[in-house]
Amino acid sequence: MTSQELENLIQQVKKTRCETATLEIKSAQHGCPKKLYDTLSSFSNQDDGGIILFGLDEAHEFAAVGVYDAQDLQKQVNAQCLQMHPVVRPVLTVLEQEGRCFVAAEIPGMDYADRPCYYQGRGRLRGSYTRVGDSDEPMTEYEVYAYTSFRRQQQAELRTVARARVKDLAPQKLQVYLQKVRVGKPHLAGLSDMETLQLMGLLQEQNVTLCATLLFAQYPQAFFPQLDITAVVVPGTELGETTDLGKRFLDNERIDGSMEEMLAQAVQFVDRNVRHATIIHTDTGKHEERPDYPLEAVREAVLNAIAHRDYSIYSENIPVQIRMFDDRLEIVNPGGVYGCSSLAELGHARLASRNPVLVRAMEVLGLTENRYSGIPTIRRRMAEYGLPAPEFSVVHDFFTITLRKHALHDVGTEQTASAQLVLDEKQQALLRFCRTPRTRKEICAYLHIATQSYVVKHYLEPLLQQGMLCRTLPHTPKSPRQQYYAVNG
Repeated sequence: MTSQELENLIQQVKKTRCETATLEIKSAQHGCPKKLYDTLSSFSNQDDGGIILFGLDEAHEFAAVGVYDAQDLQKQVNAQCLQMHPVVRPVLTVLEQEGRCFVAAEIPGMDYADRPCYYQGRGRLRGSYTRVGDSDEPMTEYEVYAYTSFRRQQQAELRTVARARVKDLAPQKLQVYLQKVRVGKPHLAGLSDMETLQLMGLLQEQNVTLCATLLFAQYPQAFFPQLDITAVVVPGTELGETTDLGKRFLDNERIDGSMEEMLAQAVQFVDRNVRHATIIHTDTGKHEERPDYPLEAVREAVLNAIAHRDYSIYSENIPVQIRMFDDRLEIVNPGGVYGCSSLAELGHARLASRNPVLVRAMEVLGLTENRYSGIPTIRRRMAEYGLPAPEFSVVHDFFTITLRKHALHDVGTEQTASAQLVLDEKQQALLRFCRTPRTRKEICAYLHIATQSYVVKHYLEPLLQQGMLCRTLPHTPKSPRQQYYAVNG
């Protein structure tokens, strides 16, 4: 950070009078804060890192008070950084302004494989923090586990199931699998069935693995009652809305069985709860029954949820959810995007797999291609239907795929007016959210929309043009530190 950038940052804070997901304000007028480890940890554990700005007093409307001693403050900050694991390497900048000194400590985001960064004095579980808005919150045990499991390449689908035995697996399904897995693999021909199943991760020394249970058990939910799918149809656009008679769900089903059975039943549930329009092709005169959503896209979305969900002990009591609303379909599963991958990479890059053994077995059974074609297929089929692109979001370690029923330009006049009203409500909510300056990333998370360019074009730009939103860095609109705030917030 240059001196000019630090000066601009100070002026920005004086104007906005707030902290953000990447900015922490500390006074340090009378000494170095004793406990910086929570902020050092949370900034290190996010991709964008963050900045700790010393010399402004949050308790007195962010007044410029300066630091007690810029030289000693830098030494004290660095000493605390050395108490973190892995060690934090801050970039320190000092600015003298009107007889006062200000110090900025830029904390870089650590590589995903090195996370969580934690305070050694409290240990990994109690000393790891994550940034939530403008506060540092202790990581949950699951959040710590997610980082650790990726670093150690732990595979939850390979853990053994205490009560399950080989006799609990459907023999016909196993034989079909064994026949298919041996096709074109002469090195498997000389192995017995038990040896092959052990080699492929379905058994571990006569013990049945979770992977085998999910795919081949006569009834997997006898061992894991919540590893199923809950599917509901909501009479409205938000959970909690009811019919005139007080009914919360128009349809409500718990879908269980093997992975293959759940996949088929889930698609059937969606198919019976959507409208089917008759499309007449003018060139051929043929009639086509078209559901609200392309069922191929629905299948791929459900498949993605059950194949790539988290199967660890931390989420084995959480089912996959299918939620059908008047305007959209949501499919939710525990476990965010695995590892260091981002939402923007989905469908565009070959990403690490959370459950490689399970996915490989599903490929053998013909349930998935395992060629990273699922999300491109969803995008393609939605586009062919003239529907909006699928939306992806991760909130509190739950991954959601949202398929919307109508594009605004595809609906009738009455529906267009209704859809526009929903959009206006979202804009109003967004303005309330931006009473505190927000980054593009924060706004995307709030709107549950993964694509920043879409949010900028359809939400931010219209409000900026109307003068209802402003940028904190108007001269560098594409800056990664850019934030947006409501003018009359």
